[in-house]
Amino acid sequence: MTEIIKQKFVALKISGKNYMTWVLDAEIHLDAMGLGDAIKDKNKACTQGSVKAFIFLHHHLDEGLKIEYLTVKDPLVLWNDLKKRYDNLKLVTFPQARYEWAHLRLQDFKSVSEYNSAMFRITSKLKLCGDSITNYDMLEKKFTMFHVSNMALKQ
Repeated sequence: MTEIIKQKFVALKISGKNYMTWVLDAEIHLDAMGLGDAIKDKNKACTQGSVKAFIFLHHHLDEGLKIEYLTVKDPLVLWNDLKKRYDNLKLVTFPQARYEWAHLRLQDFKSVSEYNSAMFRITSKLKLCGDSITNYDMLEKKFTMFHVSNMALKQ
């Protein structure tokens, strides 16, 4: 139980592989603790709040990143530095997710639940990259798996 309290989510890996989910988790946790302003430009966070936010962010970094950012003491500076370093991962993730979305087929999965799971995983990646996949898009994707003779079902 104490480990859950110590580390609320997975630390940011030095490779940045989990950057997009880490940012989302960090923002949610900082907002929940009332420290969300500490990582925003022109923030009005008090000194004590900034220190708490920094400790929280620092605690959720890979050991290698902790060493690299050892001299940084401001949570906003740390946040912006990490953003500069890893935000370009969206440029890699977005085309990959678009490719996966374009080539998603029911035939590639053993069950409909696996297909749905893959669809929601891909749509989550796309949403994290700023692309919006609507329910209509997901329904259209599912309807493409019907045989041409079943077009009445689609309509």
